[in-house]
Amino acid sequence: MNKDRKNFEFLDHTADIKIKVMGKALNEIFEAAIEAVAFYMSWGEKIACKKGKVIEVSGSDKESLLYKFLDELLYLVDAEGFAASKGEVLLRGNNLRAELYGDDTKNHQLEHIKAATYAEMYIKKTEKGWEAQFVLDV
Repeated sequence: MNKDRKNFEFLDHTADIKIKVMGKALNEIFEAAIEAVAFYMSWGEKIACKKGKVIEVSGSDKESLLYKFLDELLYLVDAEGFAASKGEVLLRGNNLRAELYGDDTKNHQLEHIKAATYAEMYIKKTEKGWEAQFVLDV
């Protein structure tokens, strides 16, 4: 599995999956998170964009918004059989609306992710734009 991508990278972690995402604008780190989660679950295989789904989540701050967003992505896989591979994210304060594109999970062999966590999570502005890090419990 290619560990380094343009807008995300997998970092070393003892038991779980730690991911760093980057983007010029804040919404781009959420879009990169979709791609990173899909890349991990599918072992780097492409998940087709055959279906669309719209989600909305709110948080008390940027980190809680990221946590709830990741949680919703995992919920869609487990409860609705939908694996998102790309998305367009619109942010308004601590509210997020995302148009997700992906495919039915039954069309892919996917690695199971148990849950999003707050462990080692951060979102920060950098010289190049925005950066976030999060850990997924596998």
